[in-house]
Amino acid sequence: MCASAPMSDEPDLERALAEVHQAAFAWALSCCRWDRAEAEDVLQMSYLKVLDGSARFEGRASFKTWLFAVVRRTARGRWRSWLALRARALSAPPPAEASVPEASLDGPRVRAALGALSARQREVLELVFFHDLSVEEAAGVMGVSAGAARQHYARGKANLSLRLT
Repeated sequence: MCASAPMSDEPDLERALAEVHQAAFAWALSCCRWDRAEAEDVLQMSYLKVLDGSARFEGRASFKTWLFAVVRRTARGRWRSWLALRARALSAPPPAEASVPEASLDGPRVRAALGALSARQREVLELVFFHDLSVEEAAGVMGVSAGAARQHYARGKANLSLRLT
């Protein structure tokens, strides 16, 4: 699969999705606050967008980076929808913060340190450390400039280091 060529052939898309499925599911979990059912729904909706053509890979980034951005936008859209529903039904309780699986982030100490970071710092560090993206690819997923991603990355690493020492 050529990362720079647009994909229009459905079998090629399905093959590419299968190749990055595990990484995409891990990213969906992260985007959905480690709620497995929500992550499954978000990933399925993302795949549908890809397969029905409403999200089109045009080769401006790697397929994985592009798909992660689709997953992130889908998760954010569902979150915004949930917030709108909650605003209409003020009696609904806020969502409980799900715990992160211990093995995925090397223990409670690292989890706590990551949880103390800003959302952008945590997001860029997760993309780089746990999903093997470059800072520039993470910027594409996050929808920020490469410079902003580098700044969040540097600050996040420094803050994480302070919390772990």
